[in-house]
Amino acid sequence: MLIETLDIADVIVLTPKRHGDERGYFSEVFRLDVLAKCAPGLVFVQDNQSGSAQAGTVRGLHFQAPPQAQAKLIRVLRGAILDVVVDLRRKSPTFGRHVHHMLSAENGAQLLVPTGFAHGFCTLAPDTEVTYKVSAYYNAEADKGLAWDDPALGIAWPVLADKAVLSGKDRTHPKLADLPAYFD
Repeated sequence: MLIETLDIADVIVLTPKRHGDERGYFSEVFRLDVLAKCAPGLVFVQDNQSGSAQAGTVRGLHFQAPPQAQAKLIRVLRGAILDVVVDLRRKSPTFGRHVHHMLSAENGAQLLVPTGFAHGFCTLAPDTEVTYKVSAYYNAEADKGLAWDDPALGIAWPVLADKAVLSGKDRTHPKLADLPAYFD
């Protein structure tokens, strides 16, 4: 498995090796021993999956507040996304900064997002399916979000704001300047 670090510490891209032949390919997409090297002590407890019919669908930026904070391991089963994470750790030198990576069914890349980050993505193809493992169970009271289009974040989304397909909830998240300090 290829392991790459991004510009923010602890955000990692894991790309499983694909073994191909005339039938297609085989790939080990998750290995606990590899995870233990990248994120010692991290355990996933739940798998989630989303399907988005239209390209330009934005989901996020989401996170769960402590003590139910979630680390995530994201991968694409069909289609492609621009995956984005924003550092919400107030004492971090990268607080408020973001990194992004293109994940697709074709490239097989996965993004490991530690706790303390908001996560979101924009679909780049219709009928995109995304799956992700999380390290804490969903908790409605801990479910929080950050405005996906906050200009202070400087995220270059691949869709214009007036063309993005969003949930009502994702249209109402606060900007970073208005977000409580969940991760001190």
